Formats: sequence, structure tokens, C-alpha cells
Amino acid sequence: MTISINYKINPIKKNYPNTVLFVDEKFNISSIKKYLKSGEYLFISDLIRSKDLKKKILFFDVSSKKKIILISLKKNSSNINIENLGAKFYDLLKDIKQKEYEIKSDTLSGSLKNCIGYFLHGFKLKSYKFEKYKTKKIKKNISIFVSGKNVPSIKNQIKFKAIEEGAFFTRDLVSEPGNILHPDEYAKRLNSLKKFGLKVNIYDEKKLKKLGMNTLLGVGQGSIRGSYLVTMEWNGLKDNSKPLAFVGKGVCFDTGGISLKPAKFMEDMTYDMAGSAVVVGLMKSLALRKAKINAVGVVGLVENMPGGNAQRPGDIVKSYSGKTVEILNTDAEGRLVLADALTYTEEKFKPKFIVDLATLTGAIIVSLGSEYAGLFSNDDKLSKQLTDAGENVEEKVWRMPLNQNFDKLIDSKNADMQNINYVGGAGSTTAAQFLQRFILNKTPWAHLDIAGMAFSKYGGALNSGGATGYGVRLLSKLIEDNYE
Repeated sequence: MTISINYKINPIKKNYPNTVLFVDEKFNISSIKKYLKSGEYLFISDLIRSKDLKKKILFFDVSSKKKIILISLKKNSSNINIENLGAKFYDLLKDIKQKEYEIKSDTLSGSLKNCIGYFLHGFKLKSYKFEKYKTKKIKKNISIFVSGKNVPSIKNQIKFKAIEEGAFFTRDLVSEPGNILHPDEYAKRLNSLKKFGLKVNIYDEKKLKKLGMNTLLGVGQGSIRGSYLVTMEWNGLKDNSKPLAFVGKGVCFDTGGISLKPAKFMEDMTYDMAGSAVVVGLMKSLALRKAKINAVGVVGLVENMPGGNAQRPGDIVKSYSGKTVEILNTDAEGRLVLADALTYTEEKFKPKFIVDLATLTGAIIVSLGSEYAGLFSNDDKLSKQLTDAGENVEEKVWRMPLNQNFDKLIDSKNADMQNINYVGGAGSTTAAQFLQRFILNKTPWAHLDIAGMAFSKYGGALNSGGATGYGVRLLSKLIEDNYE
């Protein structure tokens, strides 16, 4: 499905068959009388009494070829509520044959004058579909023309489009099957981001071995595919100020390795690279809107397979940091990828903060379901910024505990640490406690466990099921509100 949106400050001369008008929460239509023909106004005045006004969007067929659509908005509507209403509008339009609509933005008043951008942002986010491998695609075009003065500024139009493209790129990557988006192909796609102005460096196995990234390499050594660390830099400031750093887990397919997962639902492990996809989508969106910040995205790309050369339970490996890890379970692999990536990011880029994202533990789904990502952090300020940003865009996080008392659960008799807690319990916290050991210079750091948020079989307010793109809007809001 193709959606086009055009803004026209001057009145549109063409007479479009479908008109969208905004009204107050009580559906008072006297304010829009001048936008309707006399017969249309009388027709709607009569019918509106029989409508369910709780629905917020009402359709009136004033003729066989024309619809009048009324959308009610409260005076104090938040941006996220307006976005959700835009998404609901898409759901109502997608099955209607008509394909051209005019939104009269001048029907917005007061504090709502600037809401049209958020409304259409929600509309666009909800419209995403991954149909790349379907031989029969839905062929429908929806054209929306916005007339009037209450349109978003050019800057905001660019911002909304950049976030949409970043979120869609993330969803595309997460939706790809493992036989297509293996680490070799993923690295190639990231290299193509150079055309947007990102500086991309790809470290292959040879370079990673030389650097000593053995925890990352150990995860991928059972696969015929390569393992990579990819860095993406955006320099939106002319000075050499410290960048904001984002690190993502990119396990393109996770069989569990020698500690093999059960067959049921293993097909879902194509999205075990969602953390990396969020970082990639964010970096693309920053470049598209030419964000006035310095930022770096770092992703570790591997495939966890049970091959003849695969890592074994009981192996001991030396990380990039110099710390040694005893591998007790090869299915606790994401933390091994992130361990090397985190230390390298901190040492190489010396960032203001590091936020890592990973579909790390099933335990976080037990704790928080699909409503919140788990937030673990060594910094109260960064935690609050992430929490506030999440509330504003409805990509919520919930802070979970980190404490030295958990260290005993991952201390190893044979190495500096072990990669799982064999005693049981606190699975998400001990995983985060493990990661924290690879932040060596007290850099403000936050870990987001997005296992319950990256993929939805049922869909949500701003997505229709499948890959959600969770995290792109959250981190964009974090940056916009605090660092630009």
C-alpha cells in the first residue's frame, strides 16, 4: 500500500470526494458550518443524533460518491493520543474503496493547531506492512491532501518523516527471515547507509580476532556465516564533543547453539537481532533529519548455530576487556556479544552515555509482559530521561534493580565470571549485572531488555502486528528533549 501526504497552505481548488473535518469532543458541528454545503450540514445535523459519539471518528455518506468524516479532539489531547487517533483513522480507511481525502486543517483551533503532524505521523506508523515475500500484494494508494494554515513546519515534517523511515527500516530488518538477513548480508546493508552521511566501519572476523573480541566471536563460531562488529557515526556538530552511544545485540538467528532451544517457536528467533535494528533505524533517522548532535551506533552481528566448531558449555573465553568468562549455557549468548561491544564503545568513543538494547531474556517478559521494556542503569539522570521519553511516545520502560548482591550469582570458580546464574531466579537482573561489568570507566549506561517489546503477534496502537520498531521513537525523543 502506498500513502502520499501533501500539504497545501492555500485552499485546494480540486473538489475531493472525501473531506475530513475536526470538531470538539462533543461533536459540536456549528464550528465547521462554513466548510459544508447547506444540505450537507442539515444532513449531518440530523444523523449525528443517532451516532455513537464515543467513537471519536464518524463517517457520513452525503452521497454515493462523497464522505464527510468528523474527528473529535479534546482541547488537552496529548501528542501520543493524537498519534493514536491518527492510527485509528488509518484502520478505518484501509478497507474503504475511496482513495483521496482532503483534511481541512483550519478546523483545528486553540492549542490543537499544531497537532496535524502528530495525527498523520500516527497514520503513517500504523500503515506499515511487511509484504516483501508475498506474491499477491495489496495494491491500494491513499492520497491525503492537507489544506489550510495549521500544518507542521518544514522542520517538523522532516523530523516526522525521518522517524518514520527509521522505524520502518528497523521493522524491515526485524521482519527479514534468517536465511536472507544473516550477518554477511546485514553488514552489507549497513555499509549502504554511507549514502545518508553516516561513517560506517565494518570489523570482520580477522579484525575482531586481532582486537581480542573473543566473547563476540565465540557466539558465531559454529556458523558458516561471518561475525562482525559495525560502527556507524553521525557527526551533526562541528565540534568534537563526546557522542551519544547506542549499542545493539544483532543475533540474526538464535538456535541456542549447543544448548539447543526447543523447536516450538524457534522460528521467532529471527528477531533476536532487534536491538541492533533499533540502533540502525535510529542512526538512519538522525542522519535523515541532520540532527544537531554527535552520535555513534555500534552493533554486534552473529549467528548462533550448533555446528561442529560451535562453542561448548564449559568453555572459557577472554573478552576484549581482558576479563574471562566461563560459558555455562550457549543460549545466554546476547550478553557475550554485548560485552565486547560495550567495552569497545566506551574505550574507542568515550561517549557521554551508552544505551544498549537487546532481546536479552525471556525472564523480562515474565516480569513486564509486552507493556514495558526492562531498564537497568548505573545512572539516575539517564534513567529518568529514558522513563520520561518513553511515557511521552508510549514506548515505556520500567526500571529494575542492579546491586552488588547479585554479583555472587554470576561469579565463577574457574574464571572471572560465568554467563548464567545456575542457582535460578533474577534472570534479567543477573544478565544486566553481567553487562555492567564491561562498563569499565563509570560511563553513564543504561540497558534496555526489549524481549517483550520488539515483536507483537497481536499488534498495538501504532503497529499492525509483527515487528514493532520499539525503541526508535523512544531514543529519538530522549535525544530531542535532552541533547539537541
